[in-house]
Amino acid sequence: MKSYEIQLCKQLARGIARQFGSNCEVVVHDLRVEDPEHSVVVIENGHVTGRRLGDGPSHVVWEALKADPARLQDRLAYLTRTEDGKILKSTTIFIRDENDQVTGIFAINYDITMMKLMEDTIHAFTATDEAAAEPQTITHNVNDLLDELIKQSAQLVGKPVALMTKEDKVKAIRFLNESGAFLITKAGQRVCNFYGISKYTLYSYIDESKGDKDK
Repeated sequence: MKSYEIQLCKQLARGIARQFGSNCEVVVHDLRVEDPEHSVVVIENGHVTGRRLGDGPSHVVWEALKADPARLQDRLAYLTRTEDGKILKSTTIFIRDENDQVTGIFAINYDITMMKLMEDTIHAFTATDEAAAEPQTITHNVNDLLDELIKQSAQLVGKPVALMTKEDKVKAIRFLNESGAFLITKAGQRVCNFYGISKYTLYSYIDESKGDKDK
């Protein structure tokens, strides 16, 4: 790498490290150094991996040194692990010259160890036996409860009211009836308004849904 490229990388590394804090390591490898075992020419927050200026290359660097440059592709947001067990979210960007030859590597390693532990803990706490079910809404009053039940009845059918067939509406009415929606005062009229049916039709659908259940 040329001196001005290293200087630019140094500025970028400092800016990224400041932006994302002490858990974010930014390291630059110069693949044109005389001794490839000392490829690190820029590093910020080296405590993340325990590396310093002049340290040797990682596995990714060795691959880059041996691989066909034309086949090398940047790797974004993948997981790595340090020798002491830290889990990192890493990105590797290959720096190329005007001839498309790889001259360096700009890498970002963010320590997400604590985040992963928190994620696992939160998942264990929030997991239920009904993992696929939608969280139920906690309503403040019976009117809100009726609105929520009507909404759920429509979601059960899975299509807009305008596209619902008679069978779809019977299915929705069955859900509302079994959920106790019609125990709420004036629920029948609100259901009729939502589904665009008369009260006579509503009672007919309720009777039909009961009949279907008994079959």
